[in-house]
This record gives sequence, structure tokens and C-alpha cells, in this order.
Amino acid sequence: MLCDTTGGDLVWQDARCRVIVADEPDYPGFVRVVWQAHVAESSDLTVADRQHLLAVVDQVERVTRAVMTPDKINLAALGNVVPHLHWHVIPRFRDDAHFPAPIWAESVRTVAPEVQQARRSAALHLPARLHDSLQSELH
Repeated sequence: MLCDTTGGDLVWQDARCRVIVADEPDYPGFVRVVWQAHVAESSDLTVADRQHLLAVVDQVERVTRAVMTPDKINLAALGNVVPHLHWHVIPRFRDDAHFPAPIWAESVRTVAPEVQQARRSAALHLPARLHDSLQSELH
């Protein structure tokens, strides 16, 4: 899946990785950082490549925090279904549908529509901010 397709709305990329906004309607601001080459684990990377990947993840986290103002950011490098190295950067809020459990757990509440809309509106600014920040910080 992540080898053959972008995996979401492409925000930024370089020769080693790409940043995409995931199609997760209940979680606006959900971003993935995907390693371009097909490797399953970060230990498959050279030290320099691993440092680059983590620098991208760190910058995505910083920008996501600034734009979305979440209560917490979840970082996850899960890939059980898609064994292609990628990181999830997920803004979390105390009142989101799954908090404090992972977003893949059973939902424990419904988010008020006006709150969800406000988060979707904030997330509209995320792609441009990510692109500009990554361009300036990593090039």
C-alpha cells in the first residue's frame, strides 16, 4: 500500500521520506511520515537515514502542536498490516472519541459536532504550515 500509493494527501517529500495528511475524518490533523524505500523497520536504516526520519517526525510534531493545540501528541510506528516503515503523528484531545485509549480502541464518547468542526477547520491550515516548515528546516 505505502509502496505503490502516496497513502494520503501529499504535503511534502524529499528523496528519503514523505509527509501525508491521512484520511481519518474523526481525527483531523492526523499525519503520517512515510519512508520512501520499502523497509519494514527503522533498524533497517543507516544511522544518518534514521536521524533524518526522526528529524522529520519531530518537525511534524512541532507544527501539529502549534496548529492543532492538542492536549497530547501520539507518535506511533505501527505497521502490522502495512509492513512499510511509517510514523503516525496524531493530535489527541481529552474529549476525543477514544481518549485516553489509542484511536484504534473502542470509542468511549461522541465528540460534539461543533468541536469536531473547529478541529477540522484548524487542520485545514496544517498542510501549508507543514510544507513551509519542512522546506525551511530540512533543506
